[in-house]
Amino acid sequence: MSQDRIFGLQLFTAFLTCIVSLTPVFASTQVPGPRQDHAIALIGGTVHTVAGPPILGGTVLFEDGIVTAVDTDVELPAGTERIDVGHGHIYPGLIAVNTRLGLVEIRSVRATRDYSEIGEINPNVRAETAVNPDSELIPVARGNGITMAHTVPGGGLISGCSALILLDGWTPEDMTLKAPTGLHINWPSMRIDRSPSASKSEKEQKEAIAKRIDKIRDAFAEARAYMRAKEAEGEKGIGYHDTDLRWEAMTPVLRREIPVFVNANGIKQIQAAVSWANSENVKMVLVGGRDAWLVADLLKENDIPVVITGTHRLPSRRWEPHDLVYTIPAKYHEMGIRYCIGGIGDARNVPYNAASASAFGLPRAEAIKAITLYPAQILGVSDRVGSIEKGKDATLIVTDGDPLEIPTNVNMEFIQGRRVDLRSRHTQLYEKYKIKYERIRN
Repeated sequence: MSQDRIFGLQLFTAFLTCIVSLTPVFASTQVPGPRQDHAIALIGGTVHTVAGPPILGGTVLFEDGIVTAVDTDVELPAGTERIDVGHGHIYPGLIAVNTRLGLVEIRSVRATRDYSEIGEINPNVRAETAVNPDSELIPVARGNGITMAHTVPGGGLISGCSALILLDGWTPEDMTLKAPTGLHINWPSMRIDRSPSASKSEKEQKEAIAKRIDKIRDAFAEARAYMRAKEAEGEKGIGYHDTDLRWEAMTPVLRREIPVFVNANGIKQIQAAVSWANSENVKMVLVGGRDAWLVADLLKENDIPVVITGTHRLPSRRWEPHDLVYTIPAKYHEMGIRYCIGGIGDARNVPYNAASASAFGLPRAEAIKAITLYPAQILGVSDRVGSIEKGKDATLIVTDGDPLEIPTNVNMEFIQGRRVDLRSRHTQLYEKYKIKYERIRN
């Protein structure tokens, strides 16, 4: 055997060994919770229904994954498991909006990033099909009270359709609460570089922007023509048409069954996107919206909600106040603009983004709603989650304090009535190094 061939085999073997050694990093050892098979009552403590005032010393009863009673005096069925939460607090499960949870494991490792496809027009991409149920990041987020994540695709002009997933389950199908939740579009930047160092002339830049917007318009025109052709199938003189998954995925958007989530930040971007949405007669949700507070009347007039992509970032321009990003949620609240707080980074930290907004003018109750009820309303699932009410899913958390406070611990968590494992790589490392330092002291 030649030396080159031997070297090639050695290299391939080393590669396989590396992959095998990395496998545990990408696979959580937590076992999904078993289906609820008996009534459970959380007794005592404070029930924060979100839909109304807190209930001191309340009881939450749930059966078959559904809340059947919330009150201070609840008659419990025979065989009910009673769990005394003591001085604890019961909240609806937190929702992390606009995340990559389940689609990205290690950002610096390309093989673990599965949120975008090649090309600019990919409406047929479905985020839930790429979700990794064994992601190590899921238990970490879950341990901080996140019970659901709105996971979104990215890249190109039309990225694809997002999904709302439960953070517990064996397969993506088990985990999917709603899919699709909306179609995601990255609106082209409207900024013109007029500096002497600009690589293109002003005219060329405007033409490039117009060309990208035309691509979005053309995609919707084709999708609308496809929808009309499919609806006309079977009529006299009308033949059948081949199925096109790209335009098929856009039919619910054109029928206004799900919204279009448009990523836009600048004033001109937002104005152009709103004008486009009106011309297409589609429901729009603004994502990012850095300058949305400057065009509040436009958003309010068209009833366009905003997904705030986190508050832990710097101002975009040198002349802006240092605390502008923290105060934006309070501005939306005062202006009557529908909103929720999410992020594209670490889903685990979503509660603390809401906490920062609360520290800068957003009422505490509103900050909680911004990560529970408001995202549920924007995603179209408020009839099932987002608050603790009779008839809704028993997706809730039990804490020893306010979930917006960093020292607060989540003591128990239920997802559709299933009690889930709160251990994660974080808790495992904590226990490991706790033993280390105990041994050092001894």
